[in-house]
Amino acid sequence: MPLSSQAPKNSINKLPKSPGVYEFRDKQGKILYIGKATSLKDRVGSYFLSRFHLDRPNIEPMVLQVADIKIHETDSVLEALILEANLIKKHQPKYNVMAKDDKSFGYFVITKEKFPRVVILWKTELGKVPAKKIYGPYLSKHQMNIALKLIRRIFPFHSAKRATSQCCFDFQIGRCPGPYAGAISKKDYLKNIRGVKMILEGKKKSLIGKLEKEMKDYSKKREFEKAAETRNRIFALEHIRDVVLISEDSGSGSLASIMEAKLPKPFRIEAYDISNIGGDYAVGSMVVFTNGKEDKNEYRKFKIKTVSGIDDVAMMREVLYRRFKNNWARPDLILLDGGKGHLNMAQSVLKDFKMDIPVIAVAKGPTRKKLDVYQSKFLLTYLGRNEQIREKYNRILSDEKLLERIRNEAHRFAISYHKKLRRENWKDR
Repeated sequence: MPLSSQAPKNSINKLPKSPGVYEFRDKQGKILYIGKATSLKDRVGSYFLSRFHLDRPNIEPMVLQVADIKIHETDSVLEALILEANLIKKHQPKYNVMAKDDKSFGYFVITKEKFPRVVILWKTELGKVPAKKIYGPYLSKHQMNIALKLIRRIFPFHSAKRATSQCCFDFQIGRCPGPYAGAISKKDYLKNIRGVKMILEGKKKSLIGKLEKEMKDYSKKREFEKAAETRNRIFALEHIRDVVLISEDSGSGSLASIMEAKLPKPFRIEAYDISNIGGDYAVGSMVVFTNGKEDKNEYRKFKIKTVSGIDDVAMMREVLYRRFKNNWARPDLILLDGGKGHLNMAQSVLKDFKMDIPVIAVAKGPTRKKLDVYQSKFLLTYLGRNEQIREKYNRILSDEKLLERIRNEAHRFAISYHKKLRRENWKDR
Protein backbone atom coordinates (compact mmCIF):
# COMPACT_ATOMS: atom_id res chain seq x y z
CA MET A 1 0.00 0.00 0.00
CA PRO A 2 1.31 3.50 -0.80
CA LEU A 3 2.10 5.96 1.93
CA SER A 4 -0.39 8.78 2.47
CA SER A 5 2.27 11.40 3.17
CA GLN A 6 5.89 12.18 2.31
CA ALA A 7 7.19 10.89 5.62
CA PRO A 8 10.30 8.83 4.78
CA LYS A 9 9.73 5.08 4.64
CA ASN A 10 13.16 4.44 6.12
CA SER A 11 12.30 6.28 9.34
CA ILE A 12 9.27 4.03 9.85
CA ASN A 13 11.16 0.85 9.01
CA LYS A 14 13.75 1.69 11.67
CA LEU A 15 11.19 2.11 14.43
CA PRO A 16 11.33 -0.46 17.27
CA LYS A 17 8.54 -2.88 18.09
CA SER A 18 8.66 -1.85 21.72
CA PRO A 19 5.98 0.15 23.56
CA GLY A 20 6.26 3.91 23.70
CA VAL A 21 4.94 7.30 22.62
CA TYR A 22 5.21 8.91 19.19
CA GLU A 23 5.01 12.56 18.10
CA PHE A 24 3.95 13.61 14.60
CA ARG A 25 5.53 16.95 13.62
CA ASP A 26 5.06 19.26 10.64
CA LYS A 27 7.78 20.99 8.53
CA GLN A 28 8.20 23.70 11.13
CA GLY A 29 8.74 21.14 13.88
CA LYS A 30 5.40 21.83 15.50
CA ILE A 31 3.78 18.81 17.18
CA LEU A 32 0.57 17.81 15.40
CA TYR A 33 -0.36 14.71 17.39
CA ILE A 34 0.91 12.55 20.26
CA GLY A 35 -0.06 8.91 20.65
CA LYS A 36 0.88 5.74 22.54
CA ALA A 37 1.57 2.28 21.18
CA THR A 38 2.24 -1.28 22.27
CA SER A 39 4.48 -1.53 19.18
CA LEU A 40 5.81 1.77 17.85
CA LYS A 41 6.71 0.32 14.46
CA ASP A 42 3.31 -1.30 13.86
CA ARG A 43 1.25 1.57 15.21
CA VAL A 44 3.08 4.42 13.48
CA GLY A 45 3.38 2.47 10.24
CA SER A 46 -0.38 1.89 10.14
CA TYR A 47 -1.03 5.65 9.80
CA PHE A 48 0.76 5.69 6.46
CA LEU A 49 -1.23 2.91 4.81
CA SER A 50 -4.14 4.01 2.68
CA ARG A 51 -6.45 1.33 4.08
CA PHE A 52 -6.06 2.81 7.57
CA HIS A 53 -8.02 5.90 6.43
CA LEU A 54 -11.04 4.17 4.90
CA ASP A 55 -13.03 4.21 8.16
CA ARG A 56 -11.22 7.24 9.60
CA PRO A 57 -11.26 10.02 6.99
CA ASN A 58 -10.45 12.67 9.61
CA ILE A 59 -6.97 11.14 10.02
CA GLU A 60 -5.71 11.81 6.47
CA PRO A 61 -5.50 15.66 6.67
CA MET A 62 -3.29 15.31 9.74
CA VAL A 63 -1.08 12.57 8.24
CA LEU A 64 -0.49 14.60 5.07
CA GLN A 65 1.19 17.29 7.21
CA VAL A 66 3.63 14.90 8.92
CA ALA A 67 7.24 15.67 8.02
CA ASP A 68 9.00 14.16 11.02
CA ILE A 69 8.35 11.51 13.66
CA LYS A 70 9.86 11.54 17.14
CA ILE A 71 9.53 8.56 19.47
CA HIS A 72 9.97 7.89 23.18
CA GLU A 73 10.53 4.22 23.99
CA THR A 74 9.22 2.97 27.33
CA ASP A 75 9.77 -0.23 29.31
CA SER A 76 6.05 -0.94 29.56
CA VAL A 77 2.68 -0.01 28.12
CA LEU A 78 1.70 1.48 31.48
CA GLU A 79 4.55 3.98 31.18
CA ALA A 80 3.50 4.77 27.60
CA LEU A 81 -0.02 5.59 28.81
CA ILE A 82 1.31 7.92 31.51
CA LEU A 83 3.93 9.57 29.29
CA GLU A 84 1.36 10.21 26.56
CA ALA A 85 -0.92 12.03 29.01
CA ASN A 86 1.93 14.12 30.43
CA LEU A 87 3.19 15.14 26.97
CA ILE A 88 -0.30 16.00 25.71
CA LYS A 89 -0.86 18.19 28.76
CA LYS A 90 2.50 19.91 28.18
CA HIS A 91 2.28 20.51 24.42
CA GLN A 92 -1.49 20.59 23.69
CA PRO A 93 -1.12 19.28 20.10
CA LYS A 94 -3.79 20.46 17.68
CA TYR A 95 -5.18 17.07 16.74
CA ASN A 96 -5.22 15.74 20.30
CA VAL A 97 -7.20 18.75 21.50
CA MET A 98 -9.65 18.31 18.63
CA ALA A 99 -10.05 14.59 19.32
CA LYS A 100 -12.47 14.82 22.22
CA ASP A 101 -14.57 17.22 24.27
CA ASP A 102 -12.45 18.04 27.32
CA LYS A 103 -15.46 17.35 29.57
CA SER A 104 -14.94 13.66 28.77
CA PHE A 105 -11.34 13.60 29.94
CA GLY A 106 -10.45 11.50 32.98
CA TYR A 107 -8.00 12.35 35.77
CA PHE A 108 -6.15 10.48 38.52
CA VAL A 109 -6.72 12.36 41.76
CA ILE A 110 -4.79 11.89 45.00
CA THR A 111 -7.17 13.05 47.71
CA LYS A 112 -6.36 15.42 50.53
CA GLU A 113 -7.05 13.19 53.55
CA LYS A 114 -5.23 11.74 56.57
CA PHE A 115 -4.68 8.60 54.50
CA PRO A 116 -4.96 9.79 50.87
CA ARG A 117 -6.84 7.71 48.31
CA VAL A 118 -6.22 7.54 44.57
CA VAL A 119 -9.43 7.93 42.56
CA ILE A 120 -10.45 8.42 38.94
CA LEU A 121 -12.69 11.40 38.14
CA TRP A 122 -14.05 13.00 34.98
CA LYS A 123 -13.34 16.70 34.47
CA THR A 124 -16.92 17.53 35.46
CA GLU A 125 -16.34 15.76 38.81
CA LEU A 126 -13.19 17.65 39.75
CA GLY A 127 -13.77 19.78 42.82
CA LYS A 128 -16.24 17.36 44.37
CA VAL A 129 -13.39 15.61 46.19
CA PRO A 130 -10.66 17.52 48.08
CA ALA A 131 -7.59 17.00 45.91
CA LYS A 132 -3.92 17.15 46.83
CA LYS A 133 -2.65 16.26 43.35
CA ILE A 134 -4.31 15.82 39.93
CA TYR A 135 -2.86 13.92 36.95
CA GLY A 136 -4.24 13.91 33.44
CA PRO A 137 -6.09 14.29 31.21
CA TYR A 138 -6.63 10.75 29.94
CA LEU A 139 -9.02 9.70 27.20
CA SER A 140 -10.05 6.20 28.33
CA LYS A 141 -11.48 5.47 31.75
CA HIS A 142 -11.20 1.76 30.99
CA GLN A 143 -7.44 2.05 30.49
CA MET A 144 -7.19 4.20 33.61
CA ASN A 145 -8.95 1.57 35.71
CA ILE A 146 -6.58 -1.15 34.52
CA ALA A 147 -3.56 1.11 35.04
CA LEU A 148 -4.64 1.91 38.60
CA LYS A 149 -5.07 -1.80 39.38
CA LEU A 150 -1.53 -2.44 38.13
CA ILE A 151 -0.15 0.40 40.23
CA ARG A 152 -2.13 -0.64 43.30
CA ARG A 153 -0.64 -4.14 43.23
CA ILE A 154 2.78 -2.57 43.74
CA PHE A 155 1.76 0.23 46.12
CA PRO A 156 -1.48 -0.71 47.95
CA PHE A 157 -3.70 2.09 49.21
CA HIS A 158 -7.02 2.55 50.99
CA SER A 159 -9.93 3.19 48.63
CA ALA A 160 -13.13 3.18 50.72
CA LYS A 161 -14.92 6.53 50.89
CA ARG A 162 -15.45 6.17 54.62
CA ALA A 163 -12.71 5.69 57.18
CA THR A 164 -13.22 2.40 59.02
CA SER A 165 -11.20 0.38 61.50
CA GLN A 166 -12.88 -2.82 60.31
CA CYS A 167 -10.95 -5.04 57.89
CA CYS A 168 -12.44 -4.44 54.45
CA PHE A 169 -12.39 -6.99 51.63
CA ASP A 170 -9.56 -5.07 49.94
CA PHE A 171 -7.50 -5.42 53.12
CA GLN A 172 -8.12 -9.17 53.22
CA ILE A 173 -6.79 -9.65 49.69
CA GLY A 174 -3.81 -7.33 50.04
CA ARG A 175 -4.95 -4.32 47.99
CA CYS A 176 -5.51 -2.13 51.06
CA PRO A 177 -2.71 -1.97 53.65
CA GLY A 178 -5.25 -1.27 56.42
CA PRO A 179 -4.25 2.19 57.65
CA TYR A 180 -7.43 2.68 59.70
CA ALA A 181 -7.03 -0.79 61.21
CA GLY A 182 -3.52 0.08 62.41
CA ALA A 183 -1.93 -2.50 60.10
CA ILE A 184 0.43 0.10 58.58
CA SER A 185 1.96 3.26 60.02
CA LYS A 186 1.07 6.63 58.55
CA LYS A 187 4.72 7.07 57.52
CA ASP A 188 4.79 3.81 55.56
CA TYR A 189 1.36 4.47 54.07
CA LEU A 190 2.47 7.86 52.75
CA LYS A 191 5.51 6.13 51.24
CA ASN A 192 3.08 4.05 49.19
CA ILE A 193 1.30 7.20 48.02
CA ARG A 194 4.64 8.78 47.06
CA GLY A 195 5.33 5.68 44.99
CA VAL A 196 2.01 6.12 43.17
CA LYS A 197 2.82 9.79 42.56
CA MET A 198 6.22 9.01 41.06
CA ILE A 199 4.71 6.44 38.70
CA LEU A 200 2.03 8.89 37.56
CA GLU A 201 4.72 11.54 37.05
CA GLY A 202 6.72 9.17 34.83
CA LYS A 203 9.59 8.88 37.31
CA LYS A 204 9.93 5.11 37.41
CA LYS A 205 13.73 5.04 37.16
CA SER A 206 14.09 7.54 40.01
CA LEU A 207 11.58 5.54 42.03
CA ILE A 208 13.55 2.31 41.53
CA GLY A 209 16.74 4.09 42.61
CA LYS A 210 14.98 5.36 45.73
CA LEU A 211 13.67 1.89 46.55
CA GLU A 212 17.09 0.28 46.04
CA LYS A 213 18.55 2.70 48.58
CA GLU A 214 15.71 1.94 51.02
CA MET A 215 16.27 -1.80 50.58
CA LYS A 216 19.96 -1.45 51.48
CA ASP A 217 19.07 0.66 54.53
CA TYR A 218 16.55 -1.95 55.72
CA SER A 219 19.16 -4.69 55.29
CA LYS A 220 21.75 -2.75 57.32
CA LYS A 221 19.16 -2.32 60.08
CA ARG A 222 18.39 -6.06 59.83
CA GLU A 223 14.78 -5.30 58.96
CA PHE A 224 14.76 -8.18 56.51
CA GLU A 225 10.99 -8.39 56.09
CA LYS A 226 10.82 -4.78 54.90
CA ALA A 227 13.88 -5.31 52.72
CA ALA A 228 12.18 -8.29 51.03
CA GLU A 229 8.98 -6.31 50.50
CA THR A 230 10.96 -3.47 48.91
CA ARG A 231 12.86 -5.94 46.73
CA ASN A 232 9.53 -7.36 45.49
CA ARG A 233 8.35 -3.86 44.59
CA ILE A 234 11.52 -3.20 42.61
CA PHE A 235 11.03 -6.48 40.75
CA ALA A 236 7.38 -5.62 40.04
CA LEU A 237 8.31 -2.19 38.68
CA GLU A 238 10.98 -3.69 36.45
CA HIS A 239 8.68 -6.42 35.15
CA ILE A 240 5.31 -4.73 34.80
CA ARG A 241 3.02 -7.25 33.12
CA ASP A 242 0.52 -4.99 31.37
CA VAL A 243 -0.31 -6.70 28.08
CA VAL A 244 -4.02 -6.27 28.84
CA LEU A 245 -3.68 -2.52 29.39
CA ILE A 246 -3.63 -1.12 25.86
CA SER A 247 -4.48 -2.67 22.56
CA GLU A 248 -5.68 -0.29 19.91
CA ASP A 249 -8.00 -2.91 18.44
CA SER A 250 -9.21 -4.78 21.53
CA GLY A 251 -11.94 -4.28 24.09
CA SER A 252 -11.77 -4.82 27.82
CA GLY A 253 -11.84 -8.63 27.74
CA SER A 254 -13.34 -10.94 30.30
CA LEU A 255 -11.53 -12.47 33.26
CA ALA A 256 -11.51 -15.81 31.44
CA SER A 257 -10.04 -14.43 28.20
CA ILE A 258 -7.35 -12.50 30.08
CA MET A 259 -6.39 -15.55 32.10
CA GLU A 260 -6.29 -17.76 29.00
CA ALA A 261 -3.96 -15.26 27.33
CA LYS A 262 -1.60 -14.83 30.29
CA LEU A 263 -1.38 -18.05 32.26
CA PRO A 264 1.02 -20.76 31.10
CA LYS A 265 -1.48 -23.53 31.93
CA PRO A 266 -5.22 -23.80 32.70
CA PHE A 267 -5.99 -22.32 36.11
CA ARG A 268 -8.16 -24.75 38.08
CA ILE A 269 -10.34 -23.69 41.01
CA GLU A 270 -12.13 -26.38 43.00
CA ALA A 271 -15.03 -25.34 45.25
CA TYR A 272 -16.72 -27.51 47.90
CA ASP A 273 -20.01 -27.40 49.81
CA ILE A 274 -22.09 -29.64 52.08
CA SER A 275 -25.88 -30.11 52.05
CA ASN A 276 -28.03 -32.01 54.62
CA ILE A 277 -31.13 -31.72 56.79
CA GLY A 278 -30.35 -32.35 60.43
CA GLY A 279 -27.49 -34.57 59.35
CA ASP A 280 -29.72 -36.73 57.14
CA TYR A 281 -29.13 -37.29 53.41
CA ALA A 282 -25.77 -35.56 53.83
CA VAL A 283 -23.81 -34.98 50.65
CA GLY A 284 -20.81 -33.02 49.46
CA SER A 285 -20.12 -31.32 46.14
CA MET A 286 -17.00 -30.45 44.20
CA VAL A 287 -17.32 -28.02 41.29
CA VAL A 288 -14.47 -26.97 39.03
CA PHE A 289 -13.87 -23.66 37.27
CA THR A 290 -11.11 -23.63 34.66
CA ASN A 291 -9.86 -20.18 33.65
CA GLY A 292 -12.94 -18.62 35.20
CA LYS A 293 -15.47 -20.91 33.43
CA GLU A 294 -17.58 -23.81 34.71
CA ASP A 295 -15.98 -27.16 33.82
CA LYS A 296 -18.93 -29.50 34.47
CA ASN A 297 -17.14 -32.60 33.19
CA GLU A 298 -14.89 -32.28 36.24
CA TYR A 299 -17.72 -31.94 38.80
CA ARG A 300 -17.89 -34.63 41.51
CA LYS A 301 -20.48 -35.51 44.18
CA PHE A 302 -20.03 -37.42 47.44
CA LYS A 303 -22.50 -39.24 49.69
CA ILE A 304 -21.30 -38.75 53.27
CA LYS A 305 -20.43 -42.14 54.82
CA THR A 306 -18.51 -41.61 58.06
CA VAL A 307 -20.24 -38.70 59.83
CA SER A 308 -23.51 -38.85 61.73
CA GLY A 309 -25.36 -35.86 63.09
CA ILE A 310 -24.83 -32.22 62.20
CA ASP A 311 -21.12 -31.54 61.66
CA ASP A 312 -20.38 -29.67 58.43
CA VAL A 313 -16.65 -29.42 59.12
CA ALA A 314 -16.29 -33.18 59.65
CA MET A 315 -18.34 -33.85 56.51
CA MET A 316 -16.13 -31.49 54.51
CA ARG A 317 -13.08 -33.26 55.90
CA GLU A 318 -14.40 -36.60 54.62
CA VAL A 319 -15.03 -35.09 51.18
CA LEU A 320 -11.52 -33.66 50.95
CA TYR A 321 -9.87 -36.91 52.08
CA ARG A 322 -11.80 -38.88 49.49
CA ARG A 323 -11.05 -36.31 46.80
CA PHE A 324 -7.28 -36.28 47.38
CA LYS A 325 -7.06 -40.08 47.47
CA ASN A 326 -7.99 -39.90 43.78
CA ASN A 327 -5.44 -39.09 41.10
CA TRP A 328 -7.44 -36.16 39.67
CA ALA A 329 -5.94 -32.97 38.27
CA ARG A 330 -4.37 -30.86 41.02
CA PRO A 331 -6.20 -27.58 41.79
CA ASP A 332 -4.44 -24.21 41.79
CA LEU A 333 -6.89 -22.87 44.37
CA ILE A 334 -9.41 -24.50 46.75
CA LEU A 335 -12.55 -22.59 47.75
CA LEU A 336 -14.67 -23.82 50.66
CA ASP A 337 -18.16 -22.64 51.56
CA GLY A 338 -17.52 -22.00 55.23
CA GLY A 339 -15.58 -20.10 57.83
CA LYS A 340 -12.32 -20.33 59.78
CA GLY A 341 -13.12 -23.82 61.05
CA HIS A 342 -13.40 -25.12 57.51
CA LEU A 343 -10.19 -23.33 56.54
CA ASN A 344 -8.17 -24.80 59.44
CA MET A 345 -9.54 -28.26 58.70
CA ALA A 346 -8.58 -28.06 55.01
CA GLN A 347 -5.03 -27.01 55.87
CA SER A 348 -4.78 -30.02 58.19
CA VAL A 349 -6.00 -32.38 55.43
CA LEU A 350 -3.54 -30.99 52.91
CA LYS A 351 -0.73 -31.36 55.46
CA ASP A 352 -1.62 -35.05 55.83
CA PHE A 353 -1.30 -35.44 52.07
CA LYS A 354 1.91 -33.37 52.10
CA MET A 355 0.42 -30.95 49.62
CA ASP A 356 0.77 -27.16 49.46
CA ILE A 357 -2.31 -25.71 47.77
CA PRO A 358 -3.75 -22.21 48.43
CA VAL A 359 -7.11 -22.36 50.24
CA ILE A 360 -9.79 -19.76 50.92
CA ALA A 361 -13.04 -20.12 52.84
CA VAL A 362 -15.93 -17.95 51.71
CA ALA A 363 -19.10 -17.22 53.65
CA LYS A 364 -21.78 -14.58 53.75
CA GLY A 365 -21.07 -11.96 56.38
CA PRO A 366 -23.46 -11.02 59.22
CA THR A 367 -25.35 -8.57 57.00
CA ARG A 368 -25.60 -11.18 54.20
CA LYS A 369 -24.71 -8.39 51.77
CA LYS A 370 -21.02 -9.18 51.34
CA LEU A 371 -18.63 -12.10 51.47
CA ASP A 372 -16.25 -12.84 54.32
CA VAL A 373 -13.08 -14.32 52.89
CA TYR A 374 -10.58 -16.27 55.01
CA GLN A 375 -7.18 -17.11 53.51
CA SER A 376 -4.80 -19.91 54.44
CA LYS A 377 -1.40 -18.89 55.80
CA PHE A 378 0.18 -20.73 52.89
CA LEU A 379 -1.72 -18.56 50.43
CA LEU A 380 -0.41 -15.39 52.03
CA THR A 381 3.21 -16.59 51.79
CA TYR A 382 2.57 -18.00 48.31
CA LEU A 383 1.41 -14.60 47.11
CA GLY A 384 4.64 -13.07 48.33
CA ARG A 385 6.87 -15.28 46.22
CA ASN A 386 6.95 -13.25 43.04
CA GLU A 387 5.01 -10.66 41.09
CA GLN A 388 3.63 -13.11 38.53
CA ILE A 389 2.10 -15.36 41.17
CA ARG A 390 0.61 -12.38 43.01
CA GLU A 391 -0.85 -11.09 39.76
CA LYS A 392 -2.81 -14.18 38.81
CA TYR A 393 -4.12 -14.88 42.33
CA ASN A 394 -4.99 -11.26 43.11
CA ARG A 395 -6.92 -11.07 39.85
CA ILE A 396 -9.17 -13.83 41.18
CA LEU A 397 -9.28 -12.87 44.85
CA SER A 398 -10.21 -9.28 43.98
CA ASP A 399 -13.18 -10.44 41.86
CA GLU A 400 -15.88 -10.83 44.52
CA LYS A 401 -18.55 -11.55 41.90
CA LEU A 402 -16.52 -14.48 40.58
CA LEU A 403 -15.94 -15.88 44.08
CA GLU A 404 -19.64 -15.62 44.87
CA ARG A 405 -20.57 -17.24 41.54
CA ILE A 406 -18.25 -20.19 42.23
CA ARG A 407 -19.52 -20.54 45.81
CA ASN A 408 -23.15 -20.44 44.63
CA GLU A 409 -22.46 -23.08 41.98
CA ALA A 410 -20.98 -25.44 44.60
CA HIS A 411 -24.04 -24.78 46.78
CA ARG A 412 -26.45 -25.43 43.89
CA PHE A 413 -24.73 -28.68 42.92
CA ALA A 414 -24.76 -29.96 46.54
CA ILE A 415 -28.44 -29.13 47.03
CA SER A 416 -29.45 -30.78 43.74
CA TYR A 417 -27.75 -34.04 44.79
CA HIS A 418 -29.24 -33.82 48.29
CA LYS A 419 -32.75 -33.38 46.87
CA LYS A 420 -32.20 -36.29 44.49
CA LEU A 421 -31.38 -38.64 47.40
CA ARG A 422 -34.47 -37.48 49.30
CA ARG A 423 -36.70 -38.09 46.27
CA GLU A 424 -35.23 -41.56 45.74
CA ASN A 425 -35.75 -42.41 49.44
CA TRP A 426 -39.35 -41.19 49.24
CA LYS A 427 -40.06 -43.40 46.20
CA ASP A 428 -38.66 -46.49 47.98
CA ARG A 429 -41.12 -46.16 50.85
